[in-house]
Amino acid sequence: MNKAILLGTTGVAVALAMLAAGFIAGKQGVVADAPPQAMMSEAVMDRPEVERIVREYLIANPEVMLEVQAALDTKQKEEQRVASLQVIQDAKGDIFNSAHDGVVGNPNGKVTIVEFYDYNCGFCKRAQEDMLALTESDPDLRFVLKEFPILGPDSQKAHVVSQAFLKLMPEKYGEFHNELLGSKSRATEAAAIKIAVSLGADEAKLREEMKDPAISDTFARTYDLANKLGITGTPSYVVGDEVVFGALGKDVLTEKIAAAKAACASAAC
Repeated sequence: MNKAILLGTTGVAVALAMLAAGFIAGKQGVVADAPPQAMMSEAVMDRPEVERIVREYLIANPEVMLEVQAALDTKQKEEQRVASLQVIQDAKGDIFNSAHDGVVGNPNGKVTIVEFYDYNCGFCKRAQEDMLALTESDPDLRFVLKEFPILGPDSQKAHVVSQAFLKLMPEKYGEFHNELLGSKSRATEAAAIKIAVSLGADEAKLREEMKDPAISDTFARTYDLANKLGITGTPSYVVGDEVVFGALGKDVLTEKIAAAKAACASAAC
């Protein structure tokens, strides 16, 4: 809603400035090279008429608003891209190499893709096949799973279990992740514990590990990173120096990975 208001205000302001300038320049007794003060005075005097002209122009040419919106969207995306690039450079350790993130694929792969996900995110569930296909087809790919529980209390509790399991049994984390994310039922604390125990976790130790305050600290750091990167939903990815929003499919991610590999090769990283 705020963005819509901003777009409308911006469009009117731009149109007002352009039309007011043309209108004033054409007024009798006002020449094109008149001093700004004179034009401003005339603009104040004729404001009702200028506003009428602006309104009639926008009604007759509503596509102007679309052009303004498109230009603003392009500008905002570029500003976010530049800001995200700086965040990625400044927080590489937290993004790509946090000890609190699970890793699937090749742990020593030359290219890393980081996924921000929630166990109750339907799009994340559909994107799971992309992750499996990518890691199976590319032996040089390191896939980092960054837990980002944003879909309510059930998600929070399920991710707490996930973090505790990762601490106790990191070698089986990939299996745990695939089972919980791949489940058709809602991810809850009970469901996560059931899967963890089925994979060999000691339930008493697991529940004790779930009390570790470091888990909440980890989530807080992830929320902070997501905020700085402009990530508000799941799944979202960081590939190389780019943030990719949404479940865009295996083909798009493959292109991004190839671009990251090329950039890495040219930079000798």
